[in-house]
Amino acid sequence: MSDRALVAHLADGRVHSGERLAHALGVSRAAVWKGIERLRAQGVAILAEPRRGYRLPTAVELLEASRLVRAIAPARRERLRGIDVPFDVDSTNDRLLNGEPPPPDQALLCCCELQRAGRGRRGRRWLAPFGQGIAMSIGWQFRAMPRDLPALGLAIGVAIARGLGRVGARGIRLKWPNDVCFEDRKLGGVLIDLRAEAEGPVHVVIGIGLNLALSASARGEIEATGVRVAAVADACVAVPSRNAVAGTVTDDVLAVLEDYEHSGFAPLRAEWSSLDAFANRRVRLSLGAEPVHGVARGIDAEGALQLEVDGAVRKFLSGDLSLRLEDGVA
Repeated sequence: MSDRALVAHLADGRVHSGERLAHALGVSRAAVWKGIERLRAQGVAILAEPRRGYRLPTAVELLEASRLVRAIAPARRERLRGIDVPFDVDSTNDRLLNGEPPPPDQALLCCCELQRAGRGRRGRRWLAPFGQGIAMSIGWQFRAMPRDLPALGLAIGVAIARGLGRVGARGIRLKWPNDVCFEDRKLGGVLIDLRAEAEGPVHVVIGIGLNLALSASARGEIEATGVRVAAVADACVAVPSRNAVAGTVTDDVLAVLEDYEHSGFAPLRAEWSSLDAFANRRVRLSLGAEPVHGVARGIDAEGALQLEVDGAVRKFLSGDLSLRLEDGVA
């Protein structure tokens, strides 16, 4: 009995007796109980109702390759070398980075339900409560090092904003260098890992984490880490399908990757600037013992942050930096 099979029977949010689960899965009731405990240990909240059975707190739409791919345009679907939807992994980025890269101009996609060691920028842990978000990675291989590789994270941010707009989200903004925001709260982020050879191809893995619809307890757990959090559902009239969000975002990311090696960031700079959450606002940039205070003045052609400090504009490239509004709310 796999964990996915057991969760699939509970995904409707209704109560299922141990006896009925055992019969449906072809195992003993003891095996069902062990499976429930194993899932709980992985962070899946499963409620037990005396003399009735087990249920999830709410219904969950599990990710499925066959449903996800419907949101990807046929031309870009042909670029997908493979779609992997494991139930749980240490990290979707590590899973793709440690494997064989796809051929040039083709992609690999990995999405999971549970991530044991999801990573964010600066070594932070990425928390993805079961069924309430999307943890996915896209592997891509450039034939040669793109001139604007440092700005790739900004380009992916534009692609994510496009995809979320297509599933009904309004008011999505981007925070330099790799956060997706709604009302000055973090909704998602991008983490890019790469392997490159001198004068050779570049294997890029783009990790994308998105909060889809968060329970009050999940919001509390994430905000306890010091991050004010938002979800895609906050920006939508109705909660969109997880598979539709994952597929649509993948579609828009692939559209950006298709042209990036040749066109770079330049065609996307104006669109990123229109989505800039911090434009012309007072910010604090932490890059060492002493933070830099100033007014955010957008980005330059290479994607560097432009910060006006004491009347002069200074530029900062993405790295071990942390950008916050001066009032500390984002």
